Amino acid sequence: MRIQSTSKTQNHRTNLVSNYRKIRIKENDFMLQAKKENLWTSSFFILWQSQLVSTLGDAAYSVSLGFWVLSVTGSTALMGMLMAASTLPGVLVSPFAGVLIDRHNRKYLLILMDMIRGLSIVLVSAAAFTGVIAVWMVFVAGIILSICGAVFRPGVNSSVPDIVSTSKLSNANAMLSIASTGSNMLGNVAGGFLFQLLGAPFLFIFNGLSYLFSGVSLFFVNIPKNENYNKQNVWKDMSDGFHFIWKLKGLRYLLLIAAVLNFFLFIVLILLLPLFQRTPSLGAVRYGVAMACFMGGAMAGYVFLSVKSIPPHRKLKLFIISIVIFSISIIIAINQSVFVIMDIFLFIGGLFNSIANVILLSTVQAASPREMIGKVMAFMSMTTQGLTPFAMALGGVLAGFISIRVIISVSLFLVVIIIIPFYFVKSFKKFINYDYEKDSLNNLT
Repeated sequence: MRIQSTSKTQNHRTNLVSNYRKIRIKENDFMLQAKKENLWTSSFFILWQSQLVSTLGDAAYSVSLGFWVLSVTGSTALMGMLMAASTLPGVLVSPFAGVLIDRHNRKYLLILMDMIRGLSIVLVSAAAFTGVIAVWMVFVAGIILSICGAVFRPGVNSSVPDIVSTSKLSNANAMLSIASTGSNMLGNVAGGFLFQLLGAPFLFIFNGLSYLFSGVSLFFVNIPKNENYNKQNVWKDMSDGFHFIWKLKGLRYLLLIAAVLNFFLFIVLILLLPLFQRTPSLGAVRYGVAMACFMGGAMAGYVFLSVKSIPPHRKLKLFIISIVIFSISIIIAINQSVFVIMDIFLFIGGLFNSIANVILLSTVQAASPREMIGKVMAFMSMTTQGLTPFAMALGGVLAGFISIRVIISVSLFLVVIIIIPFYFVKSFKKFINYDYEKDSLNNLT
């Protein structure tokens, strides 16, 4: 009888402990959710400011690198091929990056990627300061940046839903975009001036230090681990991610659209710098001002979306209209001889480009389960950037035979022709207009 009584007591204690743990888990979940309802948590703020600093360094680095490669080689084709070759490795590792993100601690992966990128660019800047820098060094650094970026970008995007609530996703993405756009705007303006004033080495070292600062900052971000993740075979893991994407018809269409549109848009982006360099009335300084106007428009769009939510039933219409207005605005801008008018249309283009970007990213984040989001973001990164190396190479080669203004105008006209028919595709409309509060993912299959 005594043994039985002791056994009952132990079972009772075990049940009490189990119930206590369940209550604590529920309390923690409640507190976490309540914390996520507030957009400006400490984790989100740190993530935001680290993006601000590292993107500022990136923008200044990109401007100085473009002008440096052109000054050394004198060839737009070689510049395009160099950038394409350094981008391709990141595209190839994207599917593996998604599995890596879902399997491991995203916080430490992000820190590692920033540290590797920072040290790589610091070494390149050291070579530039000592006068031993060569094109192959920039090429190798580009490959490293590409691979690390393939892990970092989807890592950040997949972490946002764990830091803020689903209802705040559009606002959070807009705020992160404000940081990156503001930094790009300042970096592009400063990059043109500082390249002429200080030279490329100073801008290289600034970018390297910005990565290191970002990496150190991320130590203080709290990104919850995915405790429910089933660590199966890597190939099976990748296959599951692909099947999830494939069964959502609207998501398939979205990734296809993003890939095709990015192909033409990267042709435009790679040729804007040579357009300004080759046009006597423009040049490096005006390139910086023009890019600042474009980024200023994007900033205005992101600021608006950071405080204003888009009703789900209006997202598709706004998405299509934004892409069309963006394309037409850039066509008008690059064919203007009056610089002020060019800047006005670049501002308009940036404004509507930002709206389309936030709608796209927030929709994918809201529709992706936590255990799949890393793979989905990586697949999206792969499809949107998969054709980028070919676009860069093609744009550089075509610029040697055809007017840059003609290439840009035709590319953006094709963007308009491609996007409009998707307004009438039912599955795409259902996916873009997905309302996480009312709709089920099963209705999207």
